[in-house]
Amino acid sequence: MIWLTWRQFRTQAAVVFAAVAALAAVLAVTGPRLADLYRTAGSSLVDQVSSADQTLYYTGLLVVLAVPAVIGMFWGAPLISRELETGTHYLAWNQGVTRTRWLATKLGIGAAASMAAAGLAVLAVSWWSGPIDRAVNAGGATDTYFPRLDPVAFAARGVVPMAHAAFAFVLGVALGLVIRRTLPAMATTFALYAAVQIVVPMWIRPHLATADRTTVAIEPGGAPISIQDGARQIIAHPEEAPGAWITSQQTLDAAGQPAPVPSSFADCLRTESGPPALEQVERCVADLGALGYEQQVTYQPAGNFWALQWAETGLHLGLALALTGFCAWWIRRRVT
Repeated sequence: MIWLTWRQFRTQAAVVFAAVAALAAVLAVTGPRLADLYRTAGSSLVDQVSSADQTLYYTGLLVVLAVPAVIGMFWGAPLISRELETGTHYLAWNQGVTRTRWLATKLGIGAAASMAAAGLAVLAVSWWSGPIDRAVNAGGATDTYFPRLDPVAFAARGVVPMAHAAFAFVLGVALGLVIRRTLPAMATTFALYAAVQIVVPMWIRPHLATADRTTVAIEPGGAPISIQDGARQIIAHPEEAPGAWITSQQTLDAAGQPAPVPSSFADCLRTESGPPALEQVERCVADLGALGYEQQVTYQPAGNFWALQWAETGLHLGLALALTGFCAWWIRRRVT
């Protein structure tokens, strides 16, 4: 049964592992140079990375982010739906293989291979990107590169990608089992996995570890701020927490209560044509600070990286186990 299961999806597995191996080979060639550069440049490394290495940085992110989705679509969804669609599952069941054993073998081998593929990809990419990640966490500019806690980079670092891969695989298997048609199961797997990857960073991950909170003065020469939405919103970028992930912020009035940015701020910035000059912006910011307005920033500090990693890993593995239980129940009660 194990050999048969492996033969059924060895082509898809070979493609994914070959792609990961090719990426790892490229990273292995260029990684030592990046590490040497970090040892001499420190946090200023982010200003000295070549355009070719920038391309590799983003390629690595995309590959690690894509591996779980590809696994769910091309490994998980077809694994059982294809057999149900063609009726070949009866052959195994009529040869003395129980439904539970048939399902457990497929899930066990597929989940192990999924986690191995994602683990190899994230290991190679994290090793190569390590100097850039350390430079950013040390206070290097983050306009081009993501802190490890940023929602984009977080899912491509640490142990989380392996849990994502296991979840995506079992999700694909469960949908294939229910839908019983390969192509619709693949499309649904991608849609639901993508939805989970949007929901978790936006509404769940910020609460998986205790966040820090700080109040930033609104004043010229203080923490950098961005003026958005027609001067109706202010976004502060505190420099005291490099590598942090800002999850929310709000403007406080002189009494320390949440309040909208006063309309006088937008009036102060208004010009007859074009954007306001720097001197005008600084004057308006100073006037707003003089009124007692401050910016309250809630953020996950860089030190919470592994706490969030393990918490989200447990979340996705728990979902994978729940889906496994659902598959076992469904195949015994609903599949004929």
